[in-house]
Amino acid sequence: MIKLENLTKYFGQSAVVKKASAEFEKGKVTSIIGPNGAGKSTLLSMASRLVGKDEGQVFIDCKEIAEWDSKELAKRLAVLRQANSITMRFTVREMISFGRFPYSQGKLTEQDQIIINQAIEYLDLVAIQHKYLDELSGGQRQLAFIAMVIAQDTDYVFLDEPLNNLDIKHSLQIMRNVGRLAREMNKAVVVVIHDINFAACYSDKIIALKKGQIVVQGDVESVIQADVLESIYETPFNIIERDGKRMCTYY
Repeated sequence: MIKLENLTKYFGQSAVVKKASAEFEKGKVTSIIGPNGAGKSTLLSMASRLVGKDEGQVFIDCKEIAEWDSKELAKRLAVLRQANSITMRFTVREMISFGRFPYSQGKLTEQDQIIINQAIEYLDLVAIQHKYLDELSGGQRQLAFIAMVIAQDTDYVFLDEPLNNLDIKHSLQIMRNVGRLAREMNKAVVVVIHDINFAACYSDKIIALKKGQIVVQGDVESVIQADVLESIYETPFNIIERDGKRMCTYY
């Protein structure tokens, strides 16, 4: 389990995240929602040591994150950031192989190749594994990046806005695979996401931020409520149920 205790981050005199506490459990998908500027990505960055925290603690399996050796941390926690600009020309397979770097340090073993093959097959990328990333659609590239995270083979996976600029087909494909990662591979998957309906359909737990504070967290039923969402987003919501899933409509 990853446990966050009173995480706080200041930019200048302003606290962009204030005393945020939460837990990320293996086998579950946790979505982080909230308006733009709420502190979602900053919270995830502090939880993964990509950004330093000003106050509070992060515990990974009961050990404070500052005490983890970087190489060992990379074997426990994988992070896919919001912006992934690649300047060099790589094939899908070459990109996915970077996920094995914490183990192989660039010298791929037979076992590394087996895990890379498994990640490629898991996301159905066999047919395009030798294509270059610049030859792919945005959705295909994003699947390749997620396959790289799968190849890293960590207990904890952080995905910062993985659906940005994707069409509905690739968004669905990614969210379904996010669920599989948690339930079939017993990983704790944490997703920063703007689409509330995707969060409602594919999450086990939702954390909502507003102005740097966690204002509500819990299961889908307790968070996806019209009055709760209206207080977070300051806009009217209507909640409907379809096939046992809660969905939001706006008006």
